[in-house]
Amino acid sequence: QVQLVESGGGLVQTGGSLKLSCAASGNLFSLNTMGWYRQAPGKQRDLVAAITSFGFTNYADSVKGRFTISRDNAKNTVYLQMNSLKPEDTAVYYCNAKRSSWSSDYWGQGTQVTVSS
Repeated sequence: QVQLVESGGGLVQTGGSLKLSCAASGNLFSLNTMGWYRQAPGKQRDLVAAITSFGFTNYADSVKGRFTISRDNAKNTVYLQMNSLKPEDTAVYYCNAKRSSWSSDYWGQGTQVTVSS
């Protein structure tokens, strides 16, 4: 089992910044990919950013240049630095982890990010 706990969400004005954290615990063997998804009311849950244990990253086009994902393997923690926030970034942000492309996903409970205009 893998447990994921998110923190760092909150309310921020347009143009502001937030940093999300996700700490993983449990069986962390070969936990290769960690990332962030978000889901706004009435919409699907979409990938925001992902990072492998080797440091390869992938970002949604809507956040490139504004968000940065990073990973501290020693602490088993993944971060999402969010800058230049926009109202359309408002969503529940979920931490995700998996061991490989064909393995099942682990999910955190989510943290709310609200950007006011």
